[in-house]
Amino acid sequence: MRRRPGGDRGQVSIEFLGMTPLIILTLVLMWQCVLVGYAYTLAGNAADEGVRAGTAAHRGGARQAACEAAGLKHLSGAWKGGASVTCSPSGYVTADVDVKVPVLFPGSIDFPVTVHGHAGAVEEVKD
Repeated sequence: MRRRPGGDRGQVSIEFLGMTPLIILTLVLMWQCVLVGYAYTLAGNAADEGVRAGTAAHRGGARQAACEAAGLKHLSGAWKGGASVTCSPSGYVTADVDVKVPVLFPGSIDFPVTVHGHAGAVEEVKD
């Protein structure tokens, strides 16, 4: 039995071209999962910083302003756009931060899903 010249040549290239869309899709989905995880990290950190600043301010209006400013300060420009920071008025100070999850690149299109970060601390009264 004689072998044809060239036989299986190029088969690996054809299989690779067939798998390329699946490989790219897998990488895109993994990157999107990284962005979701990063959004949770940013929301939690912003809530922690907001509540830290909120416990330092002792007046209601000043507390909300300090909390919101500190929470937004720790978000980069691309993540600030859809973010919201709210703080409780007194006693047990809490901060809630909502951050929108971007599609592939921060600052572009956002999913209609928000990630929530929450933090709390007891207000210490100084005598």
